[in-house]
Amino acid sequence: MHIGVPREIKKLETRVACTPSAVRHLVSGGHRVMVQCGAGLDSGFSDDKYRRAGAVMTESSEEVWQSELVVKVKEPLEEEFRHFRSDLILFTFLHLAGNPSLLQALLDSGVTAIAYETVQDNGRLPLLAPMSEIAGKMSVLMGGYYLAHQHGGEGILLGGVPGVLPAKVSVLGGGSAGMQAARAAASCGADVTVLELDQERMRFLEAALPPQVHTLYSTEQHIDEQLSSVDLLIGAVLVPGAAAAKLVTRSMLRSVKKGAVFVDIAIDQGGCFETSRATTHDAPVFIEEGVIHYCVSNMPAAYPRTSTEALSGATLSCIRRIADLGFESAMVMMPGLAGGLNIWKGTVTHRTLADSLGLSFTENPFL
Repeated sequence: MHIGVPREIKKLETRVACTPSAVRHLVSGGHRVMVQCGAGLDSGFSDDKYRRAGAVMTESSEEVWQSELVVKVKEPLEEEFRHFRSDLILFTFLHLAGNPSLLQALLDSGVTAIAYETVQDNGRLPLLAPMSEIAGKMSVLMGGYYLAHQHGGEGILLGGVPGVLPAKVSVLGGGSAGMQAARAAASCGADVTVLELDQERMRFLEAALPPQVHTLYSTEQHIDEQLSSVDLLIGAVLVPGAAAAKLVTRSMLRSVKKGAVFVDIAIDQGGCFETSRATTHDAPVFIEEGVIHYCVSNMPAAYPRTSTEALSGATLSCIRRIADLGFESAMVMMPGLAGGLNIWKGTVTHRTLADSLGLSFTENPFL
């Protein structure tokens, strides 16, 4: 199969979909891999490393997008829509519930679109998990940074010192991102509460995390009670394929301390704070109602070497299966991968996505 790896064009998106090692693995399987020049530079991978791995290098994005299977990191931007065609298989993060223009472009063109974030394996999200874990750890680093007075924060240190209480950190959601955020905050010495709906997940978190991490049922009342004293709030809610629920409304901000920091990891899916809007790494924060909001939609791009290696390692087996078996056979052989199919033959094939946007749904024929 002909596989294309384009250079990412989203602002300050520094990751690349395949490492040279992944390219070597695909080429050894008899596949042709074309990589756009410069695609891996920010992740520490030179064009020469890709050539030595067996990749065909090109300056042309047109050539790369002519491949049968295009693998990316982030969702295509509007200027990339012109590359869409009915015989293209696109494999990348899509987050379509928060991007109706991309959804419509995919439907209109007939692209076969598989989203990393909805591929499942026994209830897990193996392709999303590494990026969620990085974002979770980053949320505490960024939150602690912006809590500093010189950055507009209230001037409180996450871990406090002897005789001074630590910062209060609340995490909405106890999945991969939320768990890593809670662990990172606890390691800094903060007082941490994770709000979660699933009782079994809370039991797991209580057993797996340090003793200063507490769990609490995620209800509107409990969230409201947390807001009155929180210093750092991390939004890490996720329903695969769906738009994020708005758990914190603008009116609820009135009880939050001025200079507190909100980090919205769920911003790719529209964000879980009503006041959230997507930001970029060069302008990551804004202030609403006196509260600092950090809403960068590609957080792991801040650490591209780590993120690229983690993502490529997670996606490689799926890419290889699609390339070896062909799309339809791979879907049949790997039901978890089939769960990642969002768009096929001009229809939405992911029920949660369709329900979230009020769209018609076509049953996924491979499940």
